[in-house]
Amino acid sequence: MRVRTFELRLIALALFVAWTATAGLLLLAYHPGGPMDVLVGLAAGLPILVALAGVAWPPVARGDRAFAVLVWLGLLTLLVLAPSIGGLIEQLLARGPQTLLPSVEAAYPWLLALLGTSLFSGLGLARRSLGGLAIRRRRLIRGTLIAVVVTLLVGSVFTVVAVGNDLALRDQPVNTSPFGPSGADKEPPVCDDPLAIGRTARLDLELSGDVDGHPLGSVDVSGVRSGSDFRWLAYVATNAQLGQFGAARIDGSAWALDPRTGWRLVPPDQVADETIDAQVLAAALQPGARLVAELHGVSFFEGARARHCRVAIDGPTFRAAFPQVHWLVGDADLAHWRGQLDYWVFVDGELGSVSGSVDGDAAGIKDGALLGRLNATMNATERDRGHAVVRPAG
Repeated sequence: MRVRTFELRLIALALFVAWTATAGLLLLAYHPGGPMDVLVGLAAGLPILVALAGVAWPPVARGDRAFAVLVWLGLLTLLVLAPSIGGLIEQLLARGPQTLLPSVEAAYPWLLALLGTSLFSGLGLARRSLGGLAIRRRRLIRGTLIAVVVTLLVGSVFTVVAVGNDLALRDQPVNTSPFGPSGADKEPPVCDDPLAIGRTARLDLELSGDVDGHPLGSVDVSGVRSGSDFRWLAYVATNAQLGQFGAARIDGSAWALDPRTGWRLVPPDQVADETIDAQVLAAALQPGARLVAELHGVSFFEGARARHCRVAIDGPTFRAAFPQVHWLVGDADLAHWRGQLDYWVFVDGELGSVSGSVDGDAAGIKDGALLGRLNATMNATERDRGHAVVRPAG
């Protein structure tokens, strides 16, 4: 019994750490400028207390089957919570949407994790209050009631604070936003309305990947585009490449940057698909693809309102939209890879942010590998402003 208690306490401790990390991220990194930014982080800390109850009073069970159910309950809760925390980290690092709960689809993984944590701790509290000799059915009923009440209470408090902060942020006047118009009196277009890119834009693209949990590296691209002219630099640190690369097109002439040769003139066709935001729009977000887009609510990017949409995407489309991915996977066949692409349409009807991923068979990337994953995040900010594209030297 002591061994089982120790194992269940370890699971509760893992839940405590996960919820503490969530609250810490929101307290330290979530500062969109609303009047209740700090309260959002504090409200996110309420599940920490729930998990602590499980550490103090783990839901010990005598039978092998009941013990296995409790272990699986804790592990499944962690499996739901871990990717949600990863998504939150990506959102904060990528200057993503400031709205924490833009839709039911975005909120339900957190709700499931909270319910699982509450049930895990609630069964322990029920055993504590009724005693270990109480009928199992009574403990189960009481533990479930505790879980439901705690989930409704904690979930309601956080939802009220987070949504209240979002509403206050929406009504708060913002003079300028790098992501687009910041007025709260206009609604962004719907997902399948005509979509455009800005005449000019400052571009940022982040690519990463892993194979069987082992990172492939990262590609960080930044640059500017003005009409059909563009120039960007990429800092590549992958298993296959290391160094600074780049591409540019100005007045019909094209250049490519390689760490071994520096900037050199190349045929314009060589950089035809390197326009970053324009390439994403052309390759993955044509009207036909957006007809079946999922609507995931309205988000805020530093005061700018945007419609959150999602489409399914396959590997070849992902490669076409983000050709820089070749620094991660080379010429590997992505034909059977599948994933999704989230995009945000701002009030001006322009594409301002994209985030997507695909998964699939990684045998073509590394011998003996099973599963690979590729991630991409692109932001097009300061659109339709004056951006000079400087001709490369040399």
